[in-house]
Amino acid sequence: MAKSKTSTTQTTTKKTLVNKITKSEDRQKEFLIVGLGASAGGLESFKEFFEAMPENPNMGFVLVQHLDPTHKSMMVDLLKKHTQMEVSEVKDNTVVEPNHIYVIPPNKDMAIFNGKLHLMEPTKARGFRKPIDFFFRSLAQDQTERAVGIILSGTGTEGTLSLKDIKGYGGLSIVQDPNTAKYDGMPRSAIFAGAEDFVLSIKEMPKKLLEYSKNRKFQVEEKPIKLDTTKDLLEKIFIMLRNETGCNFGDYKSSTVTRRIDKRMALNQIDKLENYVKYLQKNREEVIKLFKELLIGVTSFFRDKEAFEALQKTIIPQILDRKNDGDTIRIWVPGCSTGEEAYSLAILFDEVIRKQPKTIKVQIFASDLDANAINFARQGVYPETIVANVNEKRLSRYFFGDKTSYRIKKEIRDQIVFAEHNLIKDPPFSKQDLISCRNLLIYLNLTAQKKVFAIFHYALKPKGILFLGSSESLGEFANMFETIDRKHKIFKNKNVKLTKIPDIGEFFREPSVVKVESQSDLKIQSKENFARNIERLLLTNYAPACAIINNEGDAVYFFGNTGKYLQPSPGEAKLNIVEMARKGLKTDLRTLIVKVRKSGKSELRKDIFIETNGSSQTIDLRISPLELSDNQEVFFMVTFEDKPTVIDAPVEILPAPPDEITELHALEQELTATKEYLRSTIEELEVSNEELKSSNEELQSSNEELQSTNEEMETSKEELQSVNEEIVTVNTELQSKIDELAQAYDDMSNLLASTEIGTIFLDAELKIKRFTPQMGKIINLIQSDVGRPIGDLSSSLIDNGFAENVKQVLKTLVVNTQSVKSMDGTWYKMQIMPYRTGQNVIEGVVITFVDVTEEKRLAEELEQIKREYEELLEMTKTVVYTQDKNLIYTSIASIHPDFQFKNMIGKSDVDFFSKEDAKVLEDIKKRVIRNKEAERQIISLKIAGSVYFFDLMVRPVLHSGKVTGIACASIDVTELTEIEKELLKLKKEGNGN
Repeated sequence: MAKSKTSTTQTTTKKTLVNKITKSEDRQKEFLIVGLGASAGGLESFKEFFEAMPENPNMGFVLVQHLDPTHKSMMVDLLKKHTQMEVSEVKDNTVVEPNHIYVIPPNKDMAIFNGKLHLMEPTKARGFRKPIDFFFRSLAQDQTERAVGIILSGTGTEGTLSLKDIKGYGGLSIVQDPNTAKYDGMPRSAIFAGAEDFVLSIKEMPKKLLEYSKNRKFQVEEKPIKLDTTKDLLEKIFIMLRNETGCNFGDYKSSTVTRRIDKRMALNQIDKLENYVKYLQKNREEVIKLFKELLIGVTSFFRDKEAFEALQKTIIPQILDRKNDGDTIRIWVPGCSTGEEAYSLAILFDEVIRKQPKTIKVQIFASDLDANAINFARQGVYPETIVANVNEKRLSRYFFGDKTSYRIKKEIRDQIVFAEHNLIKDPPFSKQDLISCRNLLIYLNLTAQKKVFAIFHYALKPKGILFLGSSESLGEFANMFETIDRKHKIFKNKNVKLTKIPDIGEFFREPSVVKVESQSDLKIQSKENFARNIERLLLTNYAPACAIINNEGDAVYFFGNTGKYLQPSPGEAKLNIVEMARKGLKTDLRTLIVKVRKSGKSELRKDIFIETNGSSQTIDLRISPLELSDNQEVFFMVTFEDKPTVIDAPVEILPAPPDEITELHALEQELTATKEYLRSTIEELEVSNEELKSSNEELQSSNEELQSTNEEMETSKEELQSVNEEIVTVNTELQSKIDELAQAYDDMSNLLASTEIGTIFLDAELKIKRFTPQMGKIINLIQSDVGRPIGDLSSSLIDNGFAENVKQVLKTLVVNTQSVKSMDGTWYKMQIMPYRTGQNVIEGVVITFVDVTEEKRLAEELEQIKREYEELLEMTKTVVYTQDKNLIYTSIASIHPDFQFKNMIGKSDVDFFSKEDAKVLEDIKKRVIRNKEAERQIISLKIAGSVYFFDLMVRPVLHSGKVTGIACASIDVTELTEIEKELLKLKKEGNGN
């Protein structure tokens, strides 16, 4: 009992713990994670956004902006002043929490996985990184319907493709109103691609987010749901969608539809499904929005690169090998969305075709329900962010690029026909070498998938290729296709005919028309029905029982009463004919099947004794291979022919009259002929029916292709009209540019005229192009001199080498700067430099003259003062110098006749004086630095072998109270010292006398 109680307590504790963990995880998943992407002008947008956002919105915010990788970001400190929420820079493995703002650090790529932010080193060079797309794409995949993407101010097109991913996974996408953005490139690109749910000003975004968060429910309600009621409401929604768009979304998985409807209910602040149905009935625009929401358009160039590489390396060469010179490869891409997958296939085929000698054309039919997506695909223009999926070689080979977008080249565009097409409702394209249907089937229910696989089986040629998405499989139709690459979902069509495959014609057949028949028609039909009944009776009564089996021995068709020979075995249902054979038949049946497989010829085994329903029967067993011209799968016909049972008892046989024998023989011959005729007629009818059915389907497919081609021509016409409008726009812009240039010319003329700098522009032949009024003082110029060679005009410059200097600059392209003097005594700084165009082409020279007369006078005065100062220092034998606080010489104002003081710059006393003298000097100078007080001493220094005496004055150099060095004055007092010594000596001698 104790053990039982303990076990129960432990179990209860574990359940409680699990429940707590589960509830904790649920709480973590309840809130939205909002990604905000911005480029230029993003800081102002972030500030305005968070100023309008309340303190506790129950959302997590992740900010991604283009940052300089070499500088530390100040974003966190700047944003803290505009919000009460916690703001921090992301560190690796950071768990996103509500009411918190996370800022991407510089020089990092960031992704989210299971609610954690992970930092990675950038894989691309600076200028080619797409941090917004990188994070938004991971946000869509990780958070699905809990993801919110917001594109704010910025240049370029980044964020467009990843915002479509967020919307495709069921999340919310918001774009800043371009009219309110400082830089509108990114917002306009996202709007152009149709990636937005809302276009709002920044101040409107917080309110919309709060409303959406309040109404969007992510947890399954605990109270029971009335499934029947929900189903009825969904069917009502499907009816409204079908009436408005012609599309039946009942073929979609209910989970997919429910998520999309739930999002639309949250956006419209509706909490109950029945209320949303009423809202749809009153609001036609909402029906259209829901229709677009259900059209999931998540795609990209070369999505799942490994699968496309496998297709290019293995499958495409096989398709080309089966083609002759001049043949056409036909490809169908159902659910093409905005066309990236179709263009990717066209590029792959083009790359392989270029490497082989045959001339082969490619025709791709790309279809989708979404008319807007088809129109986008037809234009073939994609944002510059496709560089993340398309390498540089393919970009340069197959695209025209500019600063913000890439346009597919005409040679690839002409290979693809884009058509608005319902895969399940409209007749399919036929005789396709490849069908690429990736990530469409995962949204369809099982019934719709069965229809689609039957359609694909019909549309593909024998050995045609089916290319599915990574999350899709063949299911119960695996026997219709041969697996080529299981990992990458590549299959080959098998030309099989099984009873489980739906009749493709039934999907697209028009309703039969009720027709009133005439009496003669009824008579004809009556005769035909009578003949069919006779044929059926004859076949039933006289033709032997048989079974049609495939190469594996499975029965695919039975004729006549085969129950005497075959009986299903107990247990799991099997159609293997050997397993169903009755006692006495199995061994001979198995042996004969193996023999026919090897020989390929008919085989007969006579007098086989079998047990049937409590009695016995002797039969002849015949197995023949069936040769079907329109089918590559092998089939065999197994025929069971009964033999009459031999009766041992003697029977008296009476001879028949000769007339009866003759008549009986004639009837037998007639019956045999009739049987042969009936068999031939039946075969001909079957062939005719198959041909008619095939022709009908071909006509339907051809009609669909013609309609698609017509739509393409209409689109081309619209494109031409668009180009014409663009030309008009460009013409208007050019006229505007001309006006701007005229204004700029006037501004430049006034600017040059207002300066005191004389400027003259010469062309490559040294002819005058333009000059400023100031040049009239230097060279005698008037307006009519424009176009004249500069050498023909006289100047007031004393230097006559002016023209030669101009020619030298034009020849060497080296700037010439010198001072020149005019005859009136004015000095000019003349600079001659090459005139370069925007294309870096030399088209002459530019000469400027700056009046430097005052500067020249001041320079001469300074030079005179310097000479006088140096003469004074030399006369007084004074040396003035400075040193830094490390006692390194920094300047010298004079020289000693016996010592090159100028060589001391950058060196110290020990480099020029003896150790003893250097120590004396350093002691004095260090004391001055330490005490911050000036000091004066008479010192002796040994220079060039002689001893000199100097009156040394050292004072500190102070900046903001700190000693930065010393200033020294050293006066040579050697002669004075010698005189003093002589006087002292004379005094001593005088005193001695």
